[in-house]
This record gives sequence, structure tokens and C-alpha cells, in this order.
Amino acid sequence: MTIKDLAAQTGYSVGTISRVLNNQPNVSEKARKAILEAAAACGFQLNTNAQQLKQQRSNNILVLVKGSSNQLFGALVEAIQRRVAGSPFHLVVDYMDEDHNEVLRAVQLCREKKPQGLIFLGGNRKNFLADFRRIDVPCVLITSDASDLPFHNLCSVCCDEDQAVKQTIEQLIRMGHRQIGIIGGYRERSDTSRRRFEGCRQAFIEHNIPFDAELDYASSRFSYADSYRAAKELASRGRTYTAVFCMADVMAMGAMRALADSGLRVPEDVSVVGFDGLAIGEFIVPRLSTVSQNVELLAQRGIELLRGNIEGKNICVHEIIPAQIQWKESAKTI
Repeated sequence: MTIKDLAAQTGYSVGTISRVLNNQPNVSEKARKAILEAAAACGFQLNTNAQQLKQQRSNNILVLVKGSSNQLFGALVEAIQRRVAGSPFHLVVDYMDEDHNEVLRAVQLCREKKPQGLIFLGGNRKNFLADFRRIDVPCVLITSDASDLPFHNLCSVCCDEDQAVKQTIEQLIRMGHRQIGIIGGYRERSDTSRRRFEGCRQAFIEHNIPFDAELDYASSRFSYADSYRAAKELASRGRTYTAVFCMADVMAMGAMRALADSGLRVPEDVSVVGFDGLAIGEFIVPRLSTVSQNVELLAQRGIELLRGNIEGKNICVHEIIPAQIQWKESAKTI
């Protein structure tokens, strides 16, 4: 007897029969019970050799993390793991350098792991446009907006980054700051950095604040060490700043160390503001002012959207999660 014979006998589709016999999720208990009883009654045995050759999809959900030093992504992985625990799915986390192509890595892992779905933590629009069409399983991009990408199997959840940054710069201006330096990612490689830079630029334009991207912006990787270097580079250009906005909390902390090593005090001499809302920012001295992303909600909605698509709801959703500006000890009015 074949799977097709079993399908004809039970009235269920070949796909449903296959999922039950391979112990896959997304089958009703009624269908599972009926199929297993029918298989047992007729002595059906699954051809394991054929199964291995075909390599049916596993219960894996892949999480591709773009940037091994990005602590926000580390917090997101933990939140995602809590929500997957106890479910039929097995989480497989893959870390890569922030300069690597996350989509080509996903294509490779899809061949090797046969996942039910993928979660991208961070992504580059150019990479998605070039190669994402090769991925046919449900995917969610978390922390970056994919609403303008033409893929039916790609959802996204993120905060309104450019607006949150714009509001932060505007508040610094209201606090009396006119000389504001920016430390951010490499804009040619990072969609996140481009969006956050656009928020800065709009605030400066609307408030007639001079800003020279060649002098007032220093590029950095999302790490303590490289942002330390970027802060030193910013200072070496001969400009004086009363405030520095950093596009990630790890950048802000690296910059604060560089400022201290240069004999400057935060916030007495220079105010510093970050982005992400990492828990560690509450425990450094001074406490870090930051744009806080809701990690728990980002993880929750990302998993909900992915599971909804795995279960066949065929929805393509792009959600914006509100961010909150938290003014703490590292920024002051002048």
C-alpha cells in the first residue's frame, strides 16, 4: 500500500497523510487519529529510504542573526526561544557577520535544514531583491521594514525608526544642542543605518541646524570597540559637539568610553543618546538615554506571524511597533 492508497481510503490529502506519518505539525488531532488508525489496520509501513531521499521538511524554524556583536539581536533570540519552547518547532540559530549576505546564507540553510520557516534578525534590501525569490517557505524580517519588497512569503515587524530618531534629535535641539555628532552604521550596507540617518537629516533640515555628513557622521560596526574608534575619529576632525547621537546602545557605550578617555564628562561636557533600550544601559554610569524598542513585542508578533503563515493562513503582514524615547542621566539641557 502507498501513501496515495492510504489517502484514497481515508479521504485525506497526500500532504496531510505525509505530515502525519512523518510526525509533522499542523494537522488536526481528528485527522491524525484517523490516519494512524487506518495505517495500523492495513499494516502500512513508511519507506524510510525514500523518506530520506526526499528529505521532507523538518520541524525547524531558522533564526538568521546578522551581526554577532549586536546585543539587541541577542535579546531578541532569547525572547524568541521563550515563545518557541513547548511548541512543535525546534529553533536553529545561525549567527553571521554583519557584512555577510543573509539571504544567500538562508538559501544554503534551507537546502540543509529543510525548515518550516525563517526569521531574519536584520537584513539588507539589496540582498533580498537579488536572491530572496529562491526561498519558498514563510519568513519574517524583524527590526527592518519589508513592506516595499515584492514577496508574498515575507512579513516584517519593526519600529518606526526614522521617526523615532527624528523625534530624538528634535528633543536634543529643544534642550539647547546645536552641535550634534552622529555615530552610525555603514549606510551603503545597512538599511537600518540608512533609515536612522534619514531621521537625523530630516530633523536637522526642519530646524535649520547645519550638518555635514562628511564631517559630522562617523561610520561604525555595531560593536563597542569599533564605536570607540568611530568616536575618536569624529573628535579628530576638528569639530566640537555638545551631543552625540549613536544609532545603537553598544555604539553609545563605546563612544562614552572614548569620551572619558579623552577627558570629557558625560553629560557635563557631551550628552550621549543611544538606540535600542538594552537592559545594560540602566546599569552603566551615567544611565544611558536611549530610544527603546519593545523586544518582547517584536519577538511575540514575529513568531505569531510566522506560525500563522506556516499553518496556511497565507497572510503577508508588515507591522510597526511603537518605540519609546527614554531620557536618563547621559543627556542634559544646556
